[in-house]
Amino acid sequence: MLLRWTHLRWIDVASLLVAAAFIAPALAQQAAPDAAAPATTPAKKLPKPKPAAAAKPAAGAPAAAAAPPVAGGAKPTLLSQYGEWGAYTAAPGGKKVCFAIAKPSSSETVPSDRPRNPPYMFISTRPAEKVSNEVSIVIGYPFKPNSEATAEVGTTSFALSTQQDGAWVKNATEEAHMVEAMRAGQNAIVKGMSAKGTRSTDTFSLRGLSQALDRVDQECK
Repeated sequence: MLLRWTHLRWIDVASLLVAAAFIAPALAQQAAPDAAAPATTPAKKLPKPKPAAAAKPAAGAPAAAAAPPVAGGAKPTLLSQYGEWGAYTAAPGGKKVCFAIAKPSSSETVPSDRPRNPPYMFISTRPAEKVSNEVSIVIGYPFKPNSEATAEVGTTSFALSTQQDGAWVKNATEEAHMVEAMRAGQNAIVKGMSAKGTRSTDTFSLRGLSQALDRVDQECK
């Protein structure tokens, strides 16, 4: 139980760090066309656009992006970008953490076009907790209760425990093996099921991961 609580606590903190480091800049660049439409249509009734946007699934991310101070007032600092992976450092609650993070290169849901928040995979090192290279995934929807997800790297499949919208390697003894496989691999494919029965498949490119992890290790020795 303690292990699961620790994972959940870190998932909550990491979600805020992700929002501050990754989601807000991405939305500023990618969601600008979508944001423009609501701004022009209801221009004659300015008090209503914000509530309308908050009701849409896509609007959940900007709300989270505005909340980095909840994570101990520590905004993540980008150390460097390596291929698809960014290496970051932050100090939520005054405790230094370092992490490599990426979003999927492709995502699919069955049924298709089901709404979800942006999924991310991150690998964190937290010296104060004596944690190194812990793999975590924020999937973008609540997992089906008591379900498992999987992460496939090459020909090897790793079982993932799930809780709320977070997932992590079920067997802690396999985590180092998974990280080494990811360092040498091309893609990691994460599959899961939402509480509403939607199946998702997210493919994460591993280009640049090895360099990002080396930078993380160097920063959080």
